[in-house]
Amino acid sequence: MVIRPLASILGLLLTCSTAQAAEHGVKELSPDHLTIGPGELSVGISQQWQQPLPQVQRALIVIHGRLRNAQTYLHSAEQAAIQAGQLSTTLIVAPQFLNDTDGSRHALPDAVLRWHANDWMAGDPALGPAPLSSYAALDKILERLDDRKRFPALREVVIAGHSGGAQVVQRYALTTQADKALQADGIKVRYVIANPSSYAYFNAQRPIPTFDAANCPGFNTWKYGLKKLPAYAEGQKHRQLEQAYVERDITYLLGAKDTDPNHPALDKSCEAEAQGAFRLERGKNYFEYLTQRHPQGLNQRLVEVPGVGHNGEQMFTSPEGQKALFGE
Repeated sequence: MVIRPLASILGLLLTCSTAQAAEHGVKELSPDHLTIGPGELSVGISQQWQQPLPQVQRALIVIHGRLRNAQTYLHSAEQAAIQAGQLSTTLIVAPQFLNDTDGSRHALPDAVLRWHANDWMAGDPALGPAPLSSYAALDKILERLDDRKRFPALREVVIAGHSGGAQVVQRYALTTQADKALQADGIKVRYVIANPSSYAYFNAQRPIPTFDAANCPGFNTWKYGLKKLPAYAEGQKHRQLEQAYVERDITYLLGAKDTDPNHPALDKSCEAEAQGAFRLERGKNYFEYLTQRHPQGLNQRLVEVPGVGHNGEQMFTSPEGQKALFGE
């Protein structure tokens, strides 16, 4: 009889859960859809947005992780908004990036956008019904929010993600230009990046002294670096991408206990290992890397959440999380 430690059992269960979501499709589909050109994106929303919402002052776009459990993240964001006293004036939008296995499990209509495996995390094009980048889908959400007839009091849009969703937010903040239109209309755009497994670096520098690039040829390729950028970022120069990124308002929200180098959902590839041993270390290393490259200062900050590990709801509902999301 083999007796496993409780931590090992919980890790095994999480690994199985993640694998099941990848192989057999998500359990819960978001109930709403946003028409995006030739396709539809599944979304969860806290308020119906077909009609004008004159009370909404902030939109919070929250991005799920590898499990594609958008409704879970919607509920966590709603709980954070309730605790911060901001629910009535906040529209929460939780896009759901479905993949090919979800289509098999739920018999999705042909019009619903879906990606291969986790390709949506890197901004890759959808499998169908059109080759739309997942980042372009986020652009369309921003475009919808930039409608003063529908949202006359909107003053701020916050794009937040935890874990795999934080990887999306970091790369999206690096490549998007869609936030410029909102800012031109007086709508501030902020980004909250919580506990991602990895970041996109701007050059070949990495923080681990023992890292051997010769044994990890993909370490500086997208999504870990800027080589072979996705088609979404085509035509943008690396220097322009970096300058735009460091000017954006970004909070790196890191769990002080997200320190397990063997966490079952941690990216253990050599590309990610070059950035640090665990998520807290990788986040600190990346922020230090940015401050070294831009000593004139950043419009960004690193915030640690005491007592919290790799848990999205605890991160967002913590006092630090509420301040990052709602500025309260």
